[in-house]
Amino acid sequence: MPEGPSIVILREAAAEFVGRKVLHVTGNSTQDIQRLRNRTLRAVRSWGKHLLLQFPGFSVRIHFLLFGSYRIDDSKDAPVRLGLGFSKGQCLNFYACSVRFIEDDLDAVYDWSGDVMSDAWDAAAARRKLRARPQALAADVLLDQDVFAGVGNIIKNEVLHRIRVHPESRIGALPPRKLSELVTQARTYSFDFYRWKQAFELRKHYQVHTKRSCPRDGTPLQYRKHLGAAQRRAFWCDTCQRLYGDPPAAAEAPPRRTAKRAPRPAR
Repeated sequence: MPEGPSIVILREAAAEFVGRKVLHVTGNSTQDIQRLRNRTLRAVRSWGKHLLLQFPGFSVRIHFLLFGSYRIDDSKDAPVRLGLGFSKGQCLNFYACSVRFIEDDLDAVYDWSGDVMSDAWDAAAARRKLRARPQALAADVLLDQDVFAGVGNIIKNEVLHRIRVHPESRIGALPPRKLSELVTQARTYSFDFYRWKQAFELRKHYQVHTKRSCPRDGTPLQYRKHLGAAQRRAFWCDTCQRLYGDPPAAAEAPPRRTAKRAPRPAR
């Protein structure tokens, strides 16, 4: 699933179509996508993992789910969910994604202060939301789009390693300094991700995600295929990432195993 920084990169690339008219529409979406024909694209925006295409009177939300992708001025050998054709043969194609129309004004629908890559990001509001969830796991709150819109599983794993916090730590048990670090690094790492992705070198900067040993101390990393309420993959170091608060009960989480026993995942 593309994370927030990847959506920002797409938003910037798709901005070349702003002010241009959609000449033809293709795709297998069940939405009434033909209403886009002869409409002028007014703006391309993003919120978290949502790409937002603004037209007069309505917008289109693109969510890439787990396996979505896109092509600009190109196509791939797969069914198009939504394809927008412009003049000079240019096009914007989306695959294996969710397409939804938004009839209301986007500023009334989205809280831009919750997007970790937005200029309107509000760190104080994020801290307040976290303090209201003392029993939540650190791994879960980082994936909560109401708190950290745009943060995905890669950013989650890397942020927790960066700030030396175990993914099963309880939010209410984190010292104030660690809580602030979590909020700060959710945004800081997202911009690092953005910069590395643009330079086509993101994976070489992974410290724990899909890795086998901790770069800080050499300890074999722990791996959980399904961790927390979000049931997402987790990689962490038991040596340098401290567990704050009571660990989850056995019913909340299956036994751990080290990453060296797990298949090497690919993205």
